[in-house]
Amino acid sequence: MTNKSTYLSSAGKAAANAIVTPVILSGGSGSRLWPLSRSHHPKQLLPLVTERTMIQETASRLPVEQGFGKPLVVCNEAHRFMIAEQMRSADISPCAIVLEPCSRNTAFAAAASALILVKHDPDALMLLMPAD
Repeated sequence: MTNKSTYLSSAGKAAANAIVTPVILSGGSGSRLWPLSRSHHPKQLLPLVTERTMIQETASRLPVEQGFGKPLVVCNEAHRFMIAEQMRSADISPCAIVLEPCSRNTAFAAAASALILVKHDPDALMLLMPAD
């Protein structure tokens, strides 16, 4: 019989050493902050608070040296090049940019991200973060 406290402490050590993959959800359509944001230039691609855009601010909050992996970004297919450019200009290298052919909201994006990550690592940990 396994000692429960030994099991919990070893699980805690494994979790403490695990890399967490940030999943940045950037699937917005640009309708809530009209006229600033538009369908082809949604709010997550706008510099609303600082000189950096909202998606750049989100991606920069999780440094690799603090146990976070490269972010996986989920975005609308129409925004893929703008998202890639935003990441490049912020010197952030996502592990992947996942394209939504059409908006399916948070649950679909979370499930698709989990399936992608678990394919590479069955014990993968992810942190869902809205870009806005």
